[in-house]
Amino acid sequence: LMARQGQLAKGRALLQALPGESDDEVRARLLAEAQLLREVRQWEPALTVLEQAGQRFPEDANIVYEQAMMAEKLGRLEQMETLLRKVMVLKPEHYHAYNALGYSLAERNLRLEEAKSLIAKALQYAPSEPFIVDSLGWVEFRLGNHQEALRLLRQAYASRPDAEIAAHLGEVLWTLGEREEALRIWNEGARRDPKNEALRETRQRLKAR
Repeated sequence: LMARQGQLAKGRALLQALPGESDDEVRARLLAEAQLLREVRQWEPALTVLEQAGQRFPEDANIVYEQAMMAEKLGRLEQMETLLRKVMVLKPEHYHAYNALGYSLAERNLRLEEAKSLIAKALQYAPSEPFIVDSLGWVEFRLGNHQEALRLLRQAYASRPDAEIAAHLGEVLWTLGEREEALRIWNEGARRDPKNEALRETRQRLKAR
């Protein structure tokens, strides 16, 4: 509440002053502070807090994963990949790490076959998880397999009508000439999440009102 009222420093101080020095208490305190900073888009301080947590708990795969996500927000993509690969070693069943790296590669149109392999591995651990199906659809689109991309993205959107999935499904439809349906999907996504960056960027790039 303090952060949302513009009193971020006081909110952080309140968290830092919480009692308790057990591992669970320290971990919870640091993750809460990082979440607070993430919510107000303070990526650099959030990463700093997560790095502190990582020093205290170097084998905690979830903390390493959160560091990777903050590194991505800051555009430090090599650092992100290094951290995600560490997560895969620490916790091989951490499917979010495979998906995150695969999606990042697909989004940048890099090493697409490797990206597809990573996302497929994530699906082995979490079959039919909508955001991972979305990632697979997106990498198929990048590979030029438009009909398979459309099938997968329709499946993902039917399971989870999220604005980011709407952005991807709409772009595939737009590319295939299904402009009216693309606009309908985008408008649905915008109603659910008017501030979604992926959706806004997609429409601007394609000059789709």
